[in-house]
Amino acid sequence: MEAYLDRVMVEQPCADCHQSRLRATRLLFTINGKNIHELGQMNLDELLPFLAELEPEGPRAQAGEQVLNEIQKRIELLLGIGLDYLNLNRTSGTLSGGEAQRIRLSTQIGSGLMGMLYVLDEPSIGLHPRDNEKMIATLRSLRNLGNTVIVVEHDEDTIRAADHLIEIGPGPGIHGGEIVAQGELKDLLSCKASPTGQFLSGKRKIATPTKRRSSTQSLTIRGASENNLKHINVEFPLGQFICVSGASGSGKSTLINEILYKELWKRLVDTRSLSGAHESMEGLENVTRVINIDQSPIGRNSRSNPSTYIGVYDAIRTLFSRTPLAKEMGYKPGRFSFNVKGGRCEECQGEGTIATKLYFMPDVEVGCTTCKGHRFNEDTLKATYRDQNIADVLDMSIEDSVGFFEEQPTIARKLKVLFDLGLGYLTLGQSATTLSGGEAQRVKLAAELSKLQRRGHTVYILDEPTTGLHLADISKLLECLHELVDAGHTVIVIEHHLDVIKTADHVIDLGPEGGRGGGEIIAAGTPEEIAATKSSYTGQFLQAHL
Repeated sequence: MEAYLDRVMVEQPCADCHQSRLRATRLLFTINGKNIHELGQMNLDELLPFLAELEPEGPRAQAGEQVLNEIQKRIELLLGIGLDYLNLNRTSGTLSGGEAQRIRLSTQIGSGLMGMLYVLDEPSIGLHPRDNEKMIATLRSLRNLGNTVIVVEHDEDTIRAADHLIEIGPGPGIHGGEIVAQGELKDLLSCKASPTGQFLSGKRKIATPTKRRSSTQSLTIRGASENNLKHINVEFPLGQFICVSGASGSGKSTLINEILYKELWKRLVDTRSLSGAHESMEGLENVTRVINIDQSPIGRNSRSNPSTYIGVYDAIRTLFSRTPLAKEMGYKPGRFSFNVKGGRCEECQGEGTIATKLYFMPDVEVGCTTCKGHRFNEDTLKATYRDQNIADVLDMSIEDSVGFFEEQPTIARKLKVLFDLGLGYLTLGQSATTLSGGEAQRVKLAAELSKLQRRGHTVYILDEPTTGLHLADISKLLECLHELVDAGHTVIVIEHHLDVIKTADHVIDLGPEGGRGGGEIIAAGTPEEIAATKSSYTGQFLQAHL
C-alpha cells in the first residue's frame, strides 16, 4: 500500500508560504536584499562568496564577525568534500548515503579533534572520480590532524592513496576470513594470492570490448526539466548497454529514475503513476516492459530469503515431497514450508528463534530450544534427499547447492545464476534482512536472468550496481548485464565506475557540475567519443582506462 501511495499521491507547494515553511512576517527580514529562505536556496558555492561580501555593523559587529567566520568555515568544509551543489534548505531525507556520510565527515574535520579513530564504510559510494579526489584529500587532512582513519573500500584510487593496506580474503563467505596481504601498496602488488593486487598491477583486468553494438531503434525523452535538468533532449539507443555518467548531483537519477522509469511505468503498467517534468517520450512502441532493479530489500522479514525470491524453493519443496518417506507419510510440498502449519516448528512458528520483547530496550533473540534453530518439527526432518533434510538444504551455501542439485536441472540452473553473480557464499535460507543493498540487487538481477525471455523488449534500469563490489565481482556482474543485452534487451545503468563505463555501447554524460551547474548533456556516444570530449570530466578520467 505504501509503494502504491508513493506512485499516486502528489505533493503540492503550500499556497501560503510557497515552500519557505515560514510565516510571511519572518521573510520581511533581509541581509543584503535576501531573506533567510532565499539564502537557504542558494547553492553552497554561491552562498560562500555572498557571505564574504558581508560586513557586520553596529555595536555588536565583532560578535557578528565571529558568527560569520564560523559559518564560512563550515561551508568551506562542505565545499572541500564535493558538496558544492547542495543548499541549506535541502532536507536530509533526500540525501544519498554517501552525501550524508560526507556531511558527518565535514563536522569531524571542523571539530579539530586529535587522537581519534575514524571508521568509514565505502565513502566513495556515489562519487564521480573527480569528487573522489576531494574525498581522499579530506581523509588525508583528518590523518594530518593526528587521527587514524580506517576505510572499508573497493575504490582503486582510495586503495592507492592509503598508507597501510589490509586485504581480507581470498574469496567471499567460507572462502574468506583470512589476511591475504598486509603492508604498503607494493606489498599488495607483489602478492600473487591477492585478487586486489592482481587487478591493481594489471595482471587481471576487465577487458575493453573490441566492438560496440549498433542500434536501429531508440527511445527519446524531449524537454526534460525536472529538478536541475535544463530542458534537455535525450536519446536512448535500444538493444544496447547504456551508461549514464556525470558529476555527483548532475541530474542522473532525476533523468533515469524520476522521468524515464516513471514515464515507462505509467505508459506500460499503471496510468496513475506520475513522472518528472518533460514534454514528450518517443519510441515507446519498441518497448514491452520496464524493470527497475534497485537496492531495496528483497523482503521485510526473516522469512524471505534468496531461494524464495528467485522461485527455486517451490521446486525444492516439491522435490522433497517426492522422496520415499514423504510419499509414504502423504506429505505435500506445503509440509516443507516454514510458513505453513504442519511441517514447521510451532514453538517458534518456523522462525528458528524466539524473540523476547523488552520494554525500553532492544528485543532479545534466542535459538528455539524445541527445533534447535532448524525451523521444522522432527517428523518433517526425517524426510531426506541425498541424505540431507530440508533444514540442511537451507543451511547449504549456494555454491555447494549447485553441485548438490546437479541432477535437478531446473533447480540447478537458477542456483547457477546466483553463483555466477558472485553470491555463492550466501546460504539458501539466509534471511533477506541480513543482505546488503548490493546483494539484494544482485538477487533481483538473478531472478530476472533465471526467467530471461527472448520475446518482447525489456528496459532494465540499475542505479550504481557496483556499490560494495570488488573488481572480481564487477567482472561477473558485467557478464550478466551483457547477457541481458545479448538476449535483445536494453540495460541502462547510472554509474561512476570507469571499468563499467568503458564496457558500455553508449554513454550519456551529464554535467558539467552538480546542482545548478549541472543538468546538461556534455557528451553522448561511445566511450571513445566521450574520452575525446575535452569538456567532459568523465572523459578525462576515462582515457586512462581505454
